[in-house]
Amino acid sequence: MERSRVILHADMDAFFASVEQRDRPELRGRPVIVGATSARGVVAAASYEAREFGVQSAMPGFRARELCPGGVFLRSDMRKYARVSEQVQRVFEEFTDAVQPLALDEAFLDVTGSVALFGGVLPLARLLKRRVREETGLVVSVGVGPSKLVAKLACTLGKPDGLLIVPEHAVRPLLDPLPVRRLFGVGPVLAAELERAGFLSVGALATADVARLTRVVGARANELVALARGEDPRPVEAERAPKSYGEENTFERDVSARDVITAALTAHAEAVARRLRHDGYVARTITVKAKLGRARGQRLARTPVLGGEPLYPVVTRRTTLHLATDDGAEIAQVAVKCYDALGLAEPVRLLGVTASNLQQRAAEQLELFASNRRRALGPALDAIARRFGNDAVRRAVDSPEKLTPSLLKKRGE
Repeated sequence: MERSRVILHADMDAFFASVEQRDRPELRGRPVIVGATSARGVVAAASYEAREFGVQSAMPGFRARELCPGGVFLRSDMRKYARVSEQVQRVFEEFTDAVQPLALDEAFLDVTGSVALFGGVLPLARLLKRRVREETGLVVSVGVGPSKLVAKLACTLGKPDGLLIVPEHAVRPLLDPLPVRRLFGVGPVLAAELERAGFLSVGALATADVARLTRVVGARANELVALARGEDPRPVEAERAPKSYGEENTFERDVSARDVITAALTAHAEAVARRLRHDGYVARTITVKAKLGRARGQRLARTPVLGGEPLYPVVTRRTTLHLATDDGAEIAQVAVKCYDALGLAEPVRLLGVTASNLQQRAAEQLELFASNRRRALGPALDAIARRFGNDAVRRAVDSPEKLTPSLLKKRGE
């Protein structure tokens, strides 16, 4: 008989804000909001004191200030958060080598083979929480279940400072009363469609007539029914190959000046190329993303008092190269052409560059008459940056203002 999996989901409580409160005792007990320090910034993290006012991650800064005018707004310090994240990761590795980080502050752990070593699921989970606190002075919430879906839901439902274990026989009683929005892969739009069709809870999906559900969601019907029953075979992937590398920024003011746009695209292209080289990848597909400066309508309101957020259209353009590349100048050249092909007649508030369609650098096909000089430039710039810092040398463009630091750990940064 196959042994049931034991999957643990660990999520640091209000991670960025908690790090700041740990390091600055005068902030403890106060509503701390990390990010959103400029006009168009967004909230990277909010302490639980700030959440009591309705402030949430990814919320626009102006909305956070309206909700919590007495909040303490701090700039993100991604280097510091990354260092703490590495400490947490080392603690996780004390319990299993099957660790799948999702971001700086959360991870899945497959502890199926470790449970017996620690005397059971509960002693293991308690010890993990204690070790994180000992090493970092911070709190981690933990959920445990037979699948990723159940473990993550258990962790979320137990916050803050949570520890919730859901054995096989308790999966359906946990899932059935939850709203459909709680299911993995069900976003606001799909949730609204399901609710309009009468599927208001996870339990309703679990017992749904597949033919009827197919008329609502199409080919995803069987997948959703399985998820609603707690059936989630996804493994914990300790080493996941990246699918893409991207960089983007929101401008302080809408921009249309050619030199500013070119500078932003070039800076992003160089950053993407540096990360590609660091991880040993090259990319064939380059995509440019632009968010237009003029809002068209509003998103659904999150609160009845303040109404919905402005909805700014996003447009993209991509090009697939004949040969894959990790050269910043080439990626920048392609990105600028993609932007021109968009033919935008209005200013933009955000620009981004993404490289995808990846392959290992060692497997790339070399162009017969390619110059080795430009191929050698990227690694040389990388070596200088490693020794003297990322701003020691770069191509002759001004870096764009980055109002919102990436919430994900940048490889090689």
